[in-house]
Amino acid sequence: MCSWITDFLTDRRQFVRLGTHVSDFQHISAGSPQGCALSPLLFSLYTSGCTSGHQSVKLLKFADNTTLVGLISDGDESAYRGEMDHLVSWCSMNNLELNSLKTVEMIVDFRKDPAPLPPVILCDSPVTSVESFRFLGTTITQELKWEQNISSLTKAQQRMYFLRQLKKFLLPVKMLVNFNTAIIESILTSSITVWFAAATARDKAKLQHVIHSAEKVIGCSLPSLQELYISRSWRCAAKIAADPSHPGNEVFQSLPSGKRLRSIRTRTSCHKNSFFPTAVSLLNSAPLTPR
Repeated sequence: MCSWITDFLTDRRQFVRLGTHVSDFQHISAGSPQGCALSPLLFSLYTSGCTSGHQSVKLLKFADNTTLVGLISDGDESAYRGEMDHLVSWCSMNNLELNSLKTVEMIVDFRKDPAPLPPVILCDSPVTSVESFRFLGTTITQELKWEQNISSLTKAQQRMYFLRQLKKFLLPVKMLVNFNTAIIESILTSSITVWFAAATARDKAKLQHVIHSAEKVIGCSLPSLQELYISRSWRCAAKIAADPSHPGNEVFQSLPSGKRLRSIRTRTSCHKNSFFPTAVSLLNSAPLTPR
């Protein structure tokens, strides 16, 4: 099997075509073919050794993006910086080059007078500290507020043009609803289980206005933003609760009666309104039919 994989990845060539012009062939000495069924497995095998060894530091890996999340308590950054050094060493040993110019750090600290932290040095270059960054399509800020992210979601309004054009062609209502669900609603509900509870009423109203506009075009009622949030939260929570391999499965603990889940104790409204406490409340409430 190793010989097959080696042969599969060796002596691969590519060329570029622009109109009638074709470039010379170039040999590819790294990576795996895109769109190949074997490529995700090879990626998982290649990066399986890149893990975090400390409980307070989580390593999130994607094909072209790696995120290190550290919980710093009592000003002790040793575990966080140690895992960062380990990541740099692992990449060096596995022929992966880190781009320090595209690497940023964001610090979330709700203390009244936080002490300034020394800059992070990556590959002999200081890492830029930012107030917000875009992670998997969701904009996260230091204050964990969602105005910037919701502003980016309002781009769904631009797609109303296509819905109006389909309406002009006298498409059935069912097809218009399906188009709205796939093209417009999918943007409005992007990461909705993360930001909805902490979003302001004004920001929610902006997104609800897009839904009202779609209702006028289609000519029928559509689920409100609140209903979409409850539906997706319920569905997501049910999947996690039924999957023992999910990291968040242990949060959903049944009471001795087996009829309800144990509520999560929260000290702040920010934690109370976050996904897992809300999800437990939803599962303990009357059963809903997820969309």
